[in-house]
Amino acid sequence: MSRYRFLALAPLLLLIGGCNAVLLNPAGDVAVQKRDLLYISTGLMLLIIIPVIAATVIFAWRYRRGNKDATYDPEWNHSTHLELAIWSAPLLIIICLGALTWTATHLLDPYRPLTRIAEGQPVTPEMKPLEVRVVSLDWKWLFIYPDLGIATVNELAAPVNTPINFKLTSASVMNAFFVPSMAGMIYTMAGMETQLHAVMNKEGVYEGMSSHYSGAGFSNMKFKFHGLAQGDFDAWVAKVRSEGQPLSRELFLELEKPSEKEPIHYYSSFADGLYNAILNKCVAPGKMCADEMMHIDAMGGAGVDSHENRERLLYDNRRAVAGDEPSGATFPASGRLPHSDDQPQGMQPDQLNPQVNQDGTSTPPVQGHSGHTMPNSGTGAAPAQLNQTN
Repeated sequence: MSRYRFLALAPLLLLIGGCNAVLLNPAGDVAVQKRDLLYISTGLMLLIIIPVIAATVIFAWRYRRGNKDATYDPEWNHSTHLELAIWSAPLLIIICLGALTWTATHLLDPYRPLTRIAEGQPVTPEMKPLEVRVVSLDWKWLFIYPDLGIATVNELAAPVNTPINFKLTSASVMNAFFVPSMAGMIYTMAGMETQLHAVMNKEGVYEGMSSHYSGAGFSNMKFKFHGLAQGDFDAWVAKVRSEGQPLSRELFLELEKPSEKEPIHYYSSFADGLYNAILNKCVAPGKMCADEMMHIDAMGGAGVDSHENRERLLYDNRRAVAGDEPSGATFPASGRLPHSDDQPQGMQPDQLNPQVNQDGTSTPPVQGHSGHTMPNSGTGAAPAQLNQTN
């Protein structure tokens, strides 16, 4: 009867065929190299794992209680040959893994320009890379093509076998850009710029996503990546230009508002300096760009006169002040009333959060070390967030 149990499990193998093992079947050279690194690392580790598992079974069987032929030596305590085998084999594996990881970490550094577009196909000086600027929003993706003068939302396209230079930032919270078929994940952060160099080698439509939780609309923050032949890519660019509208700064401020399941948008042009303004958090009128403030600081600062710049540098990236705060957003210590009367799961009443006390009463300020009162204790907003609650 036991032999038929295995036959009963056979249909479950059909379910495996429905899995999309995209990481093991990539379409871009960078992702292919990462997959090969995974295979090699797994193979090296199996060189130790398989013998250890086999030896465990063999030893358990050979030295079982009922085997009278096995040598019983209760005084045995050392074997030089066994010690050499136990320590040298894992050490060699670790050395190989370390060398492999160190080499691959530098070769596959996302900031490192590509030296090849595929195995045996080096990047030549005649190959002009495609420049793409990526901005993560709540909860959608904005793609700007600076050399082509177009922009899109939730749709990305590139010609195959062409190096792509991504520069990425965020207009909201920290996020992560990921096209599994093309390359590895790369973070996006407000006021900072990251880079990714990649290439797509096969035509097709591939999934892109946010791989870092960023709020209520995270699960629908997806887009399509179109790997196209050069002629088809040119046609796609022409389509964007003919069907799109200009992306002004005012329109971007509307686009920046939180939304879920945002449809694809095409923009035939975009405002001058839009990406740099997003990066430096100064798209809104009257805001000072972060790089301008950095220049002032580098020149020695503006002294007492810099106080007037404070309001111009405030950045409402969660749009709490503007009134468009995402539902379920975790705007920290804002001092505003909660969205509901339900106490957050796992949160206990304490002196810093009197609003969750069961009796609804306030509590005295918290005393720090040596009897000093903690700054802003009991007032709702933590010191680091005071500039966000004005």
